[in-house]
Amino acid sequence: MSTVVADISMSLDGYVTGPEPGEDSGLGQGGEAIQGWVFNAKDSPRDRQFLDEASSGTGAVIMGRNTFDFVDGPNGWNAEVSYGYDQGPPELPPVFVVTHAAPEDPRHAFTFITDGLEPAVTAAQKAAGDKDVMIMGGAAVIDQALVAGLVDQLRIHLSPVLMGGGTQLFDLIDERILLRQDDVVVTGHATHLTYRIREDSWAS
Repeated sequence: MSTVVADISMSLDGYVTGPEPGEDSGLGQGGEAIQGWVFNAKDSPRDRQFLDEASSGTGAVIMGRNTFDFVDGPNGWNAEVSYGYDQGPPELPPVFVVTHAAPEDPRHAFTFITDGLEPAVTAAQKAAGDKDVMIMGGAAVIDQALVAGLVDQLRIHLSPVLMGGGTQLFDLIDERILLRQDDVVVTGHATHLTYRIREDSWAS
């Protein structure tokens, strides 16, 4: 079965967007600094390699409704910028959107899952084959997946910026989750941290 990976960029003080994210600006005010390693990947071979390997290894993508609303909006994904940023996989992997209600006229032909996160993970694993299922955000979806024990691996791209406000990651975590650090890659634009969720996290 495919590995379920929660993958997101985060500021040093724990924010994944700046203040007031929305359909026109998914990263919020000043939030581009959190994704600086992606925007500068063309000039940073190690960041580029990390981005390309993650993109090529993805068999399916899961996102929440807020992330979808930006991705599907006028400033979202298009022919030039999509999953994997500017050099994603040759074909967009299947995308599953966790939402209470499917939009009436979406621009992208994604699959909308309205009965919860676990069915979305099950469907994504089936679609991914032997590649990874990537939970790309937002923060609430990643938090919920961690709490529910649906995540195998957590990847944090820790960016050298203090945001002071925005959307905070781990805000919904209210219990201990044990991790094992598997890998650390340091570049001038980010520290790429890879953790494995320990099986004894939920042991009584």
